[in-house]
Amino acid sequence: MMRGRGWGPDLAALRHRDFAFYVSANFLTTIALQVQATALAWQIYAITEDPFQLGLVGLAEFLPAALLALPAGHLADRIDRRLLILIGVTAELVAALTLVGLAATDQITELAILSIALCFGVARAIAIPAARALMPSLVPKKDLTSAVAWSSTSWQVATIAGPGLGGLLYSGLGGWLYPETPAVAYGGAALGFAGAVFLFFRMRGRPVVSAPAHEGDFAAILAGLVLIFRNRLLLSTISLDLFAVLFSGATALIPVFAQDILDVDAGAGGLLRSAQGFGATATALLLTQFPLQRHVGRRLFMAVGLFGLAAIVFGLSRDYWLSFAALLVLGAADMVSVYIRATLVPLATPDELRGRVTAVESVFIGASNELGMFVAGTGGALLGPVAAVLVGGSMTLLVTLSWAGLFPTLRRLDRFTELT
Repeated sequence: MMRGRGWGPDLAALRHRDFAFYVSANFLTTIALQVQATALAWQIYAITEDPFQLGLVGLAEFLPAALLALPAGHLADRIDRRLLILIGVTAELVAALTLVGLAATDQITELAILSIALCFGVARAIAIPAARALMPSLVPKKDLTSAVAWSSTSWQVATIAGPGLGGLLYSGLGGWLYPETPAVAYGGAALGFAGAVFLFFRMRGRPVVSAPAHEGDFAAILAGLVLIFRNRLLLSTISLDLFAVLFSGATALIPVFAQDILDVDAGAGGLLRSAQGFGATATALLLTQFPLQRHVGRRLFMAVGLFGLAAIVFGLSRDYWLSFAALLVLGAADMVSVYIRATLVPLATPDELRGRVTAVESVFIGASNELGMFVAGTGGALLGPVAAVLVGGSMTLLVTLSWAGLFPTLRRLDRFTELT
């Protein structure tokens, strides 16, 4: 593996045409989702002034992913994965345009927001397993760690730009350019989805590995879940991130902290939400130059533990820039965890099961972001936002220590090459 002295060797993954399209499309999709999520969070909190409603948005996006994950993963191992991605992202585009129309005509309601969040959950349930299963096939195996690092970097850059851009579009640059309105933010998200549809369409379709003849029954749909529970390395890696994300939902409560505790406007709130992305992007760029080569398992546990500590600092902070710094560290720690898991899972999974395994993983990890929002919103309503974040961060630390004892194989994993 290249150590990355200079940029040349580490651009290997980007030299593959379809991977370059894939990364660019994912960037546009992510920035669109972030812009839209920021606008939805500010709007539903403005309508209801209830942290619990923030959690309901997350729950509405989580439920379809949980219910449809297994059949969606099975489809991703049966038919052209690019086609499934196109269907999902096109559905997200239609939903975003619906939000534009409702907001522009002042007909948007709490029920409308929750209904469209549910539609987004369905679209993402279709697209995510196919997208995650497709990525490793776009580059040779020797370039996979480079692909993971660049994919993560583009995702994190979008995570930085999206919330800040969403806050600025929502507020009209603080009311200077135009009055505060969510319609412009939703329109910006729709443009991002449209660009992603175009780029995914430009990619070449790739046939999936043929499934065995007997894989037509319910057991075939459950095959990915069975593999995860039989493979303790997969189980420990995925479940560790699941509980870390589930309990440390500080990001979901940023509108509450921004308005009620730190006393800042939507623009500053959007920047605060971007802080996690700043930390993650800086870390991702370092990983493109200096890929992790030793002590992979130990560093995963250290990263998740640091994630929990940063959440606790954020919950205790009453200073805007200390809160920003805490989210910066939280993002850096999360990026190390994402990088290790995103490299480990494809290497430990046969291609013919990759769609089903990544579908289950998307529920355990991706969709747990939405469930984590629900947990954080519920905790914020019952305990108050500060107590909810402190309890969540403490639970993350407890899970990290417990998993280190329960899964010594992961803790002792030294190199990714041990999986090939």
